[in-house]
Amino acid sequence: MKQSRIWSWLQKGWQWLITGLPNSCLMCHQQVERGAQGVCQQCFTASIYQADTCLGCGKVLQIRAKYCAACQVIQPLSVVAACRYYDGLGVWVAAIKYHTQLAILPALSAELSQRILYANEQDWIRMPQVVVPVPLHPNRLRQRGFNQAFLIAQRVAKALELPIDHTCIKRILDTPAQAGLSGKQRRANLANAFSVAQPFAYQRIALVDDVVTTGTTVHAIAGLLAKQGVHVQVWCLARAEAPKLSD
Repeated sequence: MKQSRIWSWLQKGWQWLITGLPNSCLMCHQQVERGAQGVCQQCFTASIYQADTCLGCGKVLQIRAKYCAACQVIQPLSVVAACRYYDGLGVWVAAIKYHTQLAILPALSAELSQRILYANEQDWIRMPQVVVPVPLHPNRLRQRGFNQAFLIAQRVAKALELPIDHTCIKRILDTPAQAGLSGKQRRANLANAFSVAQPFAYQRIALVDDVVTTGTTVHAIAGLLAKQGVHVQVWCLARAEAPKLSD
């Protein structure tokens, strides 16, 4: 009950932050058109993906396909993202979490929704039964005041007319931040950090986060759900794949 009250307060209390958008572009500082959201159209278009990318590793593809040749063999977890973290918008995606700067959230959430629809039209993904934000530990939620994954999931779920469930997965360990850790350290940091409902109510979900880097967080959750036969795909605003994959 207490958690439900917290989420109800968060849904209402943070909406004013999203509406308080700047009247100049966050990137080039030129005045934006009336109704624009945080960034001008030129900067936004230049910063989002311009071509199809592998849903496994993020590599830019020369042909229309779900996976690159290497990922076609191993069939990794599918990740749909709106942009590459290192192509200009990454700093503003990070600012959502670390500085409560939400100006870019509406535009990038809308772009993510369009990328999801495109992937579905190409039969690269199937629409999930439910959208699930990556949870924060209650201590971190109280400190930050909001869960950025929930804000993204809320907008994307509304755009795609899908239900959202923020209670079926819980973070039960208040682990240190992942930033700056190696892949091995990230995996150790998240060991036993999450729990999922038993039994799980869904067979197919979309897990939503702000950024996917090594994928340790989403793989930790997907691993738990795989034990119950649940199919997981990942949706995020930005993907921080290796720089060479964009060449």
